[in-house]
Amino acid sequence: MEKQILILTTTHDFLWKFERENVKILQKMGYTVHFATNMHEPQYLSHADRIRDLGVLAHHIDIARSPFLFHENQKALRQLTSLIRTHHIQVMHCHTPVGGLLGRLAGKICREQKPVVIYTAHGFHFYKGAPLFNHVFYYPVEKMLARLTDILIVINAEDFKIAKRFRLKKGGRIFKIPGVGLDNTVFYPFSTQKRAELRQKLGVPADVFLLVSVGELNENKNQMTVLKALQILKNKTRKPLSLRYFICGDGFFRPQLETAIDRMGLASVVTLAGWCDPVADVVGCADAMIFPSRREGLGMAGLEALAMGVPVIAADNRGTREYMEHGENGFVYRYDDAAGFAKGIETMQNMDAAAKREMQKRCCDTVKPFDRIYARAVMRRIYAIAGQKISENEQKRVVLES
Repeated sequence: MEKQILILTTTHDFLWKFERENVKILQKMGYTVHFATNMHEPQYLSHADRIRDLGVLAHHIDIARSPFLFHENQKALRQLTSLIRTHHIQVMHCHTPVGGLLGRLAGKICREQKPVVIYTAHGFHFYKGAPLFNHVFYYPVEKMLARLTDILIVINAEDFKIAKRFRLKKGGRIFKIPGVGLDNTVFYPFSTQKRAELRQKLGVPADVFLLVSVGELNENKNQMTVLKALQILKNKTRKPLSLRYFICGDGFFRPQLETAIDRMGLASVVTLAGWCDPVADVVGCADAMIFPSRREGLGMAGLEALAMGVPVIAADNRGTREYMEHGENGFVYRYDDAAGFAKGIETMQNMDAAAKREMQKRCCDTVKPFDRIYARAVMRRIYAIAGQKISENEQKRVVLES
């Protein structure tokens, strides 16, 4: 019988951004890949055609990002259990907090099928420094759900340490992976000529310092702190800033950013570029990536910039701690330290050519352990273990029926 696996997330863009390599691995292992998600989220973007072209069977469910939207998520849980039973799902790989919640509950509800449940935690919400509510609410929920989990995957050292305290299903395993892994066929240092050509397309002169951010426009991605940093520099110089800041991404926070840009007088400096595809063409010609997220599980955008020899000015969080070294491959500040980010930008602007070349080299060296060959190897092992569990479950079922 053909093997059936279901990938579960809250938003449909997640598969295209993060799960394409896993889809390829699964298909080579003989799986039919199903994908359950809210196909209407995010509203500003659609990857439906791309998902179909991957050979993935997509199913809409009314899952919501917030665990507190009970009506939508109760409906999504019913839809999910129906999908598992209708398509005889044998393995379920859950992502995002609500996806992990509903997927593991659905696995318990569909106990007659005994689906193998894998959950990738892209960053626990009860991280060091998180609000007290996160520790009081999310930690006990995650601890309880671990008992319904066959394989738990984490992507940073802090979460791995926490995960080892949890009790998983009998025979459960915990793995740490380097995110989805870097694709060095896409993210690599561009030649001087290519950088010049790409900057020309963006309308950025060679002598203008180019800053880039990549990420959804929301409070967590924290682009507002960068605007405050630019305002500090603008007030300090009393002259037009010789820099441009491109924000690649879209989201519900766009109107607030537009208002702030106008209020701060930064319209000639900041460009809300929207969804950039390919984003490497923007990042690869930048002088620095600025990555101010309040929290990141790992932060692939930062790693991708480093892989292109682009230094990163980052917020200090458990994700960036995996690869950022202050003064070596960029600079690190508290997420709310606008003056610190301003200092980092100014320092990068004033570095001489030799210092920039040395930092660019260190950027590329930093990311070598995060190459996708390592992530692929671990994921192949994880899916092989899931396949073994399928066989064990089938053998138990035959014994019980005989």
